[in-house]
Amino acid sequence: MRNENYLNPKEAAAYLKSSTSTLAKRRLSGSGPRFTRIGRAIRYRKSDLDDFMGAHTASSTSELGKEQRQ
Repeated sequence: MRNENYLNPKEAAAYLKSSTSTLAKRRLSGSGPRFTRIGRAIRYRKSDLDDFMGAHTASSTSELGKEQRQ
């Protein structure tokens, strides 16, 4: 089993330089990073946050527009 770092939503938002509200909205819409729910607690693996950021990398704003329309 891998030794993973799990972050709560506040820590994950700080890591992504985002807000907890944005993460919550993205969880609801399914457009955010993968997460784990343990009872009522939400946790994010640091590796999933890195993968999420890597998947949303673009070299121009027009690339981002194409991704959002698909």
